Amino acid sequence: MANKQGGGGGGENISSAQAVFLGALAPGVNGPTWTTLRLAFVMLGVCLAVMLGLAFSSSDSWLVLHVAFLVLITTTLFLLLSWFLSQTGLVSVDHQIREIGLAPNDTSRKNTKKIEEKAL
Repeated sequence: MANKQGGGGGGENISSAQAVFLGALAPGVNGPTWTTLRLAFVMLGVCLAVMLGLAFSSSDSWLVLHVAFLVLITTTLFLLLSWFLSQTGLVSVDHQIREIGLAPNDTSRKNTKKIEEKAL
């Protein structure tokens, strides 16, 4: 995928894959992570729909019941995740970078310069 501009004022270009990995490490959920999660749920839904179709074609009532229960679990999980994100909101990638301390800031640069000057 093409590089996307971060949501904050950091100005760093971060790919969607890097944003997803960062979203796994930092608190909050960023946009690319939520998009990837929705895509995974869509693929899971397609697989479960195919399984449900095969279960109906096999005429095995226990298999149909089992797959229908899996569809119910998946739907419930997706709805709960969507509700949770609507309550908490999405976090920008730049905010996550600052949160876990990967972004260089001016105060840390000044402190390292002072330490280097004292060491000399």
